[in-house]
Amino acid sequence: MSGVEICHLYISPGHNFVGHHGREPDTYPVVEVPVIECVAGRGIRGDRYFDFKEDFKGQITFFSLEVFDELCGAMQLQGCSPALMRRNVMTRGVDLNQLIGLQFELQGVHFYGVQECAPCYWMERAIAPGAQEFLKGRGGLRAKILSDGELRSTARVLEPIG
Repeated sequence: MSGVEICHLYISPGHNFVGHHGREPDTYPVVEVPVIECVAGRGIRGDRYFDFKEDFKGQITFFSLEVFDELCGAMQLQGCSPALMRRNVMTRGVDLNQLIGLQFELQGVHFYGVQECAPCYWMERAIAPGAQEFLKGRGGLRAKILSDGELRSTARVLEPIG
């Protein structure tokens, strides 16, 4: 897909919201990385959803930075990181909903767009009241990884030394 920019890549070692209905979320950080390793049928090495379930629909998640910018404007948020979305790949230049039901390739890695990554009620807490409603129909994309490979971000990410 020409013209698609991978702006940020994120992984998290644990689940903050999944399985936490009725209680406080955990506090696992979302870590921005310059490169992620995609493993076919398994997920992103080092991420909370790696080997989560067999044939899992959300082995990797994508979110549009254009939508994030609109969300921040609508909610009057300033200085927010797209990491708040807890999606793995932040893109520019693609309508992610158009990839549902399709195979696609980014940076030599092949994916299958499964479904919208629907926003849940936790968005109200993680982002702002009204975020869940605002994001309906544009919460990102859940996909399966069809081939092994690496994705690289255009962001300048400092890697720890040592």
